Amino acid sequence: LKKKTEDLKRERQLAEDLLHQMLPKSVAKQLRKCQKVEAENYDQVTIFFSDIVGFTSIAASCTPLQVVEMLNNLYICFDSRIESYDVYKVETIGDAYMVVSGLPERNGTKHADEIAKMSLDLVAAVRQVVIPHMPMGRLQLRAGIHTGPCVAGVVGYKMPRYCLFGDTVNTASRMESTSLPQKIHISSATYDALLTDDAYEIELRGEIEVKGKGKMKTYWLLGNKNYSVQN
Repeated sequence: LKKKTEDLKRERQLAEDLLHQMLPKSVAKQLRKCQKVEAENYDQVTIFFSDIVGFTSIAASCTPLQVVEMLNNLYICFDSRIESYDVYKVETIGDAYMVVSGLPERNGTKHADEIAKMSLDLVAAVRQVVIPHMPMGRLQLRAGIHTGPCVAGVVGYKMPRYCLFGDTVNTASRMESTSLPQKIHISSATYDALLTDDAYEIELRGEIEVKGKGKMKTYWLLGNKNYSVQN
């Protein structure tokens, strides 16, 4: 009986660990208690989007299994690195990678700094990811960041997902889509948030036309004066 109880505890822990990889702990706890998870408003968060440059042509030149292996290698690398920062991975859609800081646990004014350090890390890390079927090839990342308010909540019943809503999400996505290879494109709001400690090397990109937003003044995030990315 004691052995079976220990086995049951171990299995329950494994199930909980898996659930916490799919949903925030606070949300998972409410769902386990069959409680309704209310959507929550956040005044300030920082959202990061990235995707792989030329992914469509890379995917067209290899088999579906090779695409899965390539993305798995990439996401294992990214997932292990973001654990060093106060961020939450929202989701991956194909080659797109979405991360947020400032929710579900609020962290004051740290969210822009955490995402900025993480993004510098990921842009450096992607060059080390080996493409199994293209040993001489290297992946390139295109990244975008925006800071602002958003709403977060659980959507769905059969396969619940923790989703973010609001214009901040759309603008962060636009920062990524108008970025360049191996570049981190940031909005004026994120630029202002990073100015507080004068730790970042940032270059003005200028005004660009952003779909659905009109003219926007944006910047390139180049580095951090006090921080070097992980080896």
